Amino acid sequence: MDLHHTANQPIGPFYHFALTPDNDAGIMAGPDAKGERVDLAIRLLDADGKPVTNGMIELWQASAAGIYNDPADPAFHGFGRLATDREGLCLFHTVKPGQVAGLNGKLQAPHINVSVYAPGLTKRVVARIYFADDPANDSDQVLGLAPEDRRQTMLARQTLEAGRWNFDLHLCGPCETVFFDI
Repeated sequence: MDLHHTANQPIGPFYHFALTPDNDAGIMAGPDAKGERVDLAIRLLDADGKPVTNGMIELWQASAAGIYNDPADPAFHGFGRLATDREGLCLFHTVKPGQVAGLNGKLQAPHINVSVYAPGLTKRVVARIYFADDPANDSDQVLGLAPEDRRQTMLARQTLEAGRWNFDLHLCGPCETVFFDI
C-alpha cells in the first residue's frame, strides 16, 4: 500500500449557520445589568495577521460584583458566543467583570475567559482577556505566569470611543496570544 500526502482538510466552516444562529448571543448584559458597560471587539487573526473569517469565540465571565451566574443581577448572562465576520471580528456587549477569588482566596484582576474554535484546530484553545491599565493586573497570579514580554497579548485596549475595547487574538505566529494548556 502506498501512502500519499493529501490536502489539508480543516474542520468547518460550520459556525455561522449551526452554532451561532444570530448576533443576540453576543449580548451578555441587558440594559438593566449592573456595572460599567463594555463593548468588546475581538478580532481573530492567523499567523500572518490575516482575519480568520470562519471562527467562533465563546466568552464566560463574572458579573460586575465578581460573581459567576450572579442571581442578584438577572440582566447579566455571563456567557456569549459569536462567529467571526469577514474581517475576523465579533462584537460582544457586556459589563466589565469584577474581581473573583483565585488561589488561596486572593483576588484576580478583572478578566474574561475565552474559548476559540477555528478551522485547523482539532480542539478549542483557551485564553483570558484582561483590561489594559487595570491596577489589579500587577498582582494577578495567572497573568503573572505569562512571560513578561508576552503579557500584552492578553490585554484588551480601550479605544477613544467610550466603553469600547479592542482585543486582537492571534492563533499563532510572532504575536501569538498566550493560551492555557488545559
